[in-house]
Amino acid sequence: MAQIGKPEVSQDSEIYKSRPYVDGAKVLVGGQVKPWGGKCTDVLSPVYCTETGERICIGRQATMSPKDSVDAVDAAVKAWGRGRGDWPRRTLEQRIAAVETLVGRLKAKRAEIVASLQWEICKNDADAAKEFDRTMDFVVSLINCARGTDSAAMVCEEGVHALLKRSPVGVMMNLGPSNYPFNETYATLIPALIMGNTVVMKVPNTGGLAHCLTMEAYAECFPAGVVNFVSGRGRDTMPPCMETGLIDIFAFIGSSKAADSLVKAHPQPHRLKNLLSLDAKNLAVVLPDADLDLAAKECLAGSTSYNGQRCTAIKLIMVHKSVAEAFNTKFCAAVKGLAAGVPFGKNSITPLASSTTEYMTQLTEDAKGKGATVLNDAEGGGHCDRTLFFPAVLYPVTAKMDLWHAEQFGPVVPIAPYDTISEPIAWMENMHFGQQSAIFTASGAAAAPSRDLTELLDACAMNTCRVNINAQCQRGPDAYPFAGRRSSAMGTISVSEVLRATSVETMVAGKSAEVIRRACQGSSVFAKA
Repeated sequence: MAQIGKPEVSQDSEIYKSRPYVDGAKVLVGGQVKPWGGKCTDVLSPVYCTETGERICIGRQATMSPKDSVDAVDAAVKAWGRGRGDWPRRTLEQRIAAVETLVGRLKAKRAEIVASLQWEICKNDADAAKEFDRTMDFVVSLINCARGTDSAAMVCEEGVHALLKRSPVGVMMNLGPSNYPFNETYATLIPALIMGNTVVMKVPNTGGLAHCLTMEAYAECFPAGVVNFVSGRGRDTMPPCMETGLIDIFAFIGSSKAADSLVKAHPQPHRLKNLLSLDAKNLAVVLPDADLDLAAKECLAGSTSYNGQRCTAIKLIMVHKSVAEAFNTKFCAAVKGLAAGVPFGKNSITPLASSTTEYMTQLTEDAKGKGATVLNDAEGGGHCDRTLFFPAVLYPVTAKMDLWHAEQFGPVVPIAPYDTISEPIAWMENMHFGQQSAIFTASGAAAAPSRDLTELLDACAMNTCRVNINAQCQRGPDAYPFAGRRSSAMGTISVSEVLRATSVETMVAGKSAEVIRRACQGSSVFAKA
């Protein structure tokens, strides 16, 4: 039996006594953090109190109305000032200085932010700390990249001289996810600020307490209206923002259905610059010549890291029939070694925050009812205790089961056998999503690629945006492009690409380079040329 604890802590424990309480009864709009006197929503941790049997309250968030959210948009529009506001007219170095000051303020709150991530979305010690630290490292990389590409360039084509420079776009609406509420939000928020845009940031309903801890820092570091926070139900607050027609950049991480709805709410959807990270159903294919120990290890990490609550998680494993039994044995043995329980420590499986155990059970029962078996049933596979769900390994999964096509976003691992390489290729070609894929093959460097490997690799490359060889699906390093095909993404996020995505190329052109330079000497956009 696997080591499975309970999703609870006792009132007598030091963990309980040191629990956070983040009072998010406040709003940041127009450069001021103001107390919120309206309705608030309690934030409940997925961790329970042993004595009361109830989820532990760790804070509260302001429940803003549609009008309140539009006020935030108006503040951002005012700060933008059609490009003539204080922030967009500052030099890159001035904007970077403000961001660097912000980083200093955030680092001073590292312990509080990490604690809020642990309690609210149940990341273990290492993962919660990594989310904060990786975000700060990403900001440093953005700053270095922006400095390296800031110089305006004079070019000449066909006798026409032009001075080229990247400039801000306008007002961004930024919606981060619940699974990486800090890192993924900052992946588009900070680039937008560096490039001179103003922002309305929707605080995630789950994972939002980390942002409540930062309001004062933003108010201190940026001019009024440059950064504005909106909290409350997304369905109440976000459509009214879009309906104003004042949003220029839409950065969103979530479902394609929600993204479509919000884009359609804009009266001029064609003018939006979209940065969308959406649904994914990443496939791992285990070829008959694969190193099964390596494949099992990587597929375990890919499917169960942070409970599988990652868009980049491996969500279906297809194994050649000739090695399916051996792979399944190794994989289930690896799953047995996972420790489950509260997120305070090294537990790999923790209470679910982004998904529900009810949905995990529903998917498992659907597959069982249609012929699949929980391979690790005797070792606790599918064990459910309130918010805690131990990974269920299901085999053989077929096309008639929901797990064949549904994104589980949690610790249910479907494994399907295949006979010919045409089967995983057909699966990919018929999916609506296309983020990443993984291929497991011979690990020897000298091994010649098989015909199946070549065919599969080409199919993966044309149906997904990253093919991982003998490695799990994952994001990073941040210098690499993070993108997707079909309904998985729109736009590319990397250190360099996201700076381009949150800006637009602007130029001054004419017959005389000297006249252009002289005209631009006093320009806030082109003055550094």
